[in-house]
Amino acid sequence: MSIQPIRLFGDPVLVTKTAPVIDFDKELRTLVQDLTDTMIDAPGAGLAAPQIGVPLRVFVWDVDETLGHLINPSLDLSEELQEGEEGCLSFPELRYPAPRAMRVVAKGWNMYGEPISVEGSELLARAIQHETDHLDGILFIDRLSSEDRKLAMKEIRESEWFNENNGAIPTIKESPHSLFGRNT
Repeated sequence: MSIQPIRLFGDPVLVTKTAPVIDFDKELRTLVQDLTDTMIDAPGAGLAAPQIGVPLRVFVWDVDETLGHLINPSLDLSEELQEGEEGCLSFPELRYPAPRAMRVVAKGWNMYGEPISVEGSELLARAIQHETDHLDGILFIDRLSSEDRKLAMKEIRESEWFNENNGAIPTIKESPHSLFGRNT
């Protein structure tokens, strides 16, 4: 078990599009385990690799007492929308209503390179969309109405976690995980 520090808003890795996974090896399985351990410890409903500083297309979730992971996902979203409160481990204690598709079919691979498909609605659909956004450098505050986004940014600027560095971009630390031969 290896719990990793979660990157907070302001870290450039959170707004950078990730690279696809090309090697399904022991290091990838370690990354999935570290993501799972970190998410459970936080606790959260999902965690994407960029949130622990790894710019790869990998995320995990824990919804309705079911743990899962998906690598190199592609999503098929329903036209029906849901509105609900959403938060993010990279924005401690921040929660705002964010529109999402009500249902999702997510296709990708598991950590052994086997193709998988995950169907979900409501909270699972929200978590899968949220974590896939992280892989594309999109933050949940980007999905908020302009009014809620202004309120969220004000709350962020006033938060203790943001002001620990006087609003400065945090120090970037090297990831303990291999980037599979890719330069970042």
